Amino acid sequence: MKIDFRTPVDIPATDISMDHSTGVMLFGSCFSENIGLKLTRFKFQVDVNPFGILYNPISVSRAIRRILSADSFSESDLLYNNELYHSLMHHGHFSATDKQTCLQNISLRFEKAVASIHQTDIFLITFGSAFVYQFKESGEIAGNCHKMPADRFNRFRLSVEQIVEEWTEVIYLLTAMNPSTKLLFTVSPVRHWKEGAHENQISKSTLHLAIDALQKQFEQYVGYFPAYEVMMDELRDYRFYDEDMVHPNSLATEYIWDLFSDTYFSEETGMINKEWAPIRRALEHRPLHPGTEAYRHFLAATAQKLETFAVRHPEITCEEERHLLSALNNLT
Repeated sequence: MKIDFRTPVDIPATDISMDHSTGVMLFGSCFSENIGLKLTRFKFQVDVNPFGILYNPISVSRAIRRILSADSFSESDLLYNNELYHSLMHHGHFSATDKQTCLQNISLRFEKAVASIHQTDIFLITFGSAFVYQFKESGEIAGNCHKMPADRFNRFRLSVEQIVEEWTEVIYLLTAMNPSTKLLFTVSPVRHWKEGAHENQISKSTLHLAIDALQKQFEQYVGYFPAYEVMMDELRDYRFYDEDMVHPNSLATEYIWDLFSDTYFSEETGMINKEWAPIRRALEHRPLHPGTEAYRHFLAATAQKLETFAVRHPEITCEEERHLLSALNNLT
């Protein structure tokens, strides 16, 4: 008898599918970042975390509401702490020592999201934690606390009912904008260990129950991808974790990406990805000796493969890669 040293997670068939013409917008925690990076590298039409990484369901929903309203940001949305200007709705990589620079960072990214949301077919939403931090001075739920003192916030855990009520409204807004919109939810497999083992488990369970309720309420629009379950069961070995023993490592991320691809990509889309993969690897290659004739031949061969791909798949733009190859040729 063959022994299987894993407990594979069954992923049901779904009517949610994506190809290189599908508009995809991703929000949430690190899993959205990781999947978004993969989709970007394989030339999908994606907009990844326009507010940066967000962990709790309320911050994600309010980011989407703000984009739908197209209500631009102003200096009144910023606060100053530790020599930096911040927005409570944004991740720290938008922060800056100069107020105008911070606002420009936010506005450029926001305008792009406003323009792309109406062409979005699938929203991939990753919830990381049911715990929120409410800024006492304004009552706002912070997407990021920016290392401000804890006594400036009220910390509490959202209930299932609060999450469902908030997201019911957001789903109505998104499906009114585009009746064919699909929402694909996941729960981040990254444990929030600082919350404590028990509190983390309650938090993740709250997120699962809320998503389950939304699935039942919006069967036509809402799907679920079990990234959390795959990490906890199929990959329950510390060889699949980074050194902090909390974050999935590159091997785990690749495995989950393969499952994601098998679930949501057609055979044709998978073949396009396989065709693109060696071109992408060639474009990412950095030689030890760029001035050699061998490297010039390598660039020429890569350019030829790129043009062949572009002709075969005119729906996929390759301008960025053409510019990159031109720049690399200029360095040889």
